[in-house]
Amino acid sequence: MPANKNESKNQGTEQKSRIELERIVTGVPRLDYILKGGFIKGGTYTIMGPPGSGKTIFGNQICFNHIEDKKGHCVYITLLAESHGKMLTHLGTLNFFKPEVIPEYLFYMSGYRALKKDKLPGLLELIQKTIKERRASILILDGIQAAAKHADEKMDFEEFIHELQAYANILQCTTLMLTPANRVKTDDVENVVVDGVIEMSYQLIGPRAVRELTVHKFRGTDFMVGKHETEITANGLQIHPRTEIQFDEPAEDAQEERIRMGFGIKKLDEMLQGGLMSGTTTVLLGSPGTGKTMLGLTFLVEGAKKKQKGIYFGFYEPPPRLIEKAERIGIPLRKYVDEGLIEIIWQPPLEHYMDALAERLLEKIKSDNHDKGRLFIDGVEGFRSAAIYQDRIKRFLSAFCNQLRMSDVTTLITEELDLYKSEVELPTPELATVTEGVILVRYLELNSQIHRLISILKMRESLYDTSIREFEINDSGIQVSDSFKSAEAVLSGKGELLKGKASGGAKKSVGQKIREKLKPKRGGRK
Repeated sequence: MPANKNESKNQGTEQKSRIELERIVTGVPRLDYILKGGFIKGGTYTIMGPPGSGKTIFGNQICFNHIEDKKGHCVYITLLAESHGKMLTHLGTLNFFKPEVIPEYLFYMSGYRALKKDKLPGLLELIQKTIKERRASILILDGIQAAAKHADEKMDFEEFIHELQAYANILQCTTLMLTPANRVKTDDVENVVVDGVIEMSYQLIGPRAVRELTVHKFRGTDFMVGKHETEITANGLQIHPRTEIQFDEPAEDAQEERIRMGFGIKKLDEMLQGGLMSGTTTVLLGSPGTGKTMLGLTFLVEGAKKKQKGIYFGFYEPPPRLIEKAERIGIPLRKYVDEGLIEIIWQPPLEHYMDALAERLLEKIKSDNHDKGRLFIDGVEGFRSAAIYQDRIKRFLSAFCNQLRMSDVTTLITEELDLYKSEVELPTPELATVTEGVILVRYLELNSQIHRLISILKMRESLYDTSIREFEINDSGIQVSDSFKSAEAVLSGKGELLKGKASGGAKKSVGQKIREKLKPKRGGRK
């Protein structure tokens, strides 16, 4: 509390003295989020990057978005010898391109001749005259490095940048200077005196061609640091901020009422004390063919029967094949897909960006806005293979799972194990720490027959049955039996029938031996 009225008055004056900077919204997906609102009106910014990184598309996309959103006027000046004809032809293939706004709202011109004839003073005069006549609120200077080459001395170029900044700021014209530099040099004039520096990179990481965007400098406001994945699509440049920095300040625990989310499989739900706790994430571990996908689909269908919206997010099987497989064993998936209670989102086997996948899923969940939703992610491997930097996986999964939790979505994620391996080694060990539950499904070979077993390794916030049960998949669906008490050494994949107690001390029970072997090893695959 203020000590007196004067102190309170001073605090009020201080708050009023804070200047709220006016912004120019770019309209480039998620760039304004990274910049905490967009470019500052009247500011001057360097956009740097090698050929192919998307600078030209970036500059034009901002202009067309600004015209559509604010009916603003833009000037695009090229300092290179090439004409605008080829550039406009290529831009014509993109959805944001609107030729009808040229030249009234978007005016293209070349500054090459003025620069070549009268050097920097002639170029500066041309720029000042054009942005004033055109009442431009955005100026793009494409090829600013050409201006630097025509400077007799470094001081001349620095003076050119200063005068350009001052004039553009007076007219409240936001200026973007595009340069093909492929790394930030702290002594370059266009990086030192400007209000911000954005780097757009394009490189090969292994066999993948990767585009990224990094904000190195941005005066007057906070911004999201580090590299962010970008891609060029028919809609132009798309930016995908890193998931772990988007949600680096997660909300507190959700306050929604917690309920049980069952599978609709009697014995399995009994093992889970009625089902999974709502708003939790559970890993479904198992070898290929053990029934993970069918268990996940059963989980979604059970929710649909209770009018709970479900989403299948998979990487391997297209929707028609998935529906056919489910119907074959009596899971009425098609019915609830047709009714809109279950949505199948399939990612074709192409190169994906990990953050783009998370964005697509989280935005879909947000747009649905359903209470007590269910999500089945069939294959965490899809996210792992989409990661450019593997050391991000733990932070990514932690932020991603927390956002699912905050959305009150109950999630199942499958993780693939090797066939008939004695140890349980998690390919993605980070999942064990960021999720609330782990369910294991394994094969057992016994008397020349293959059996499926299911057990619960972990379930936070709830009691659960630690026994190992046999389950089978047939034309009637999935059934889980009572405890499978007739086999030892289950995790080796070679069942041994009990032959009585050995002499010399108490013999461990089958359940004790199995539970000991079910403890997952730390660390991933070598």
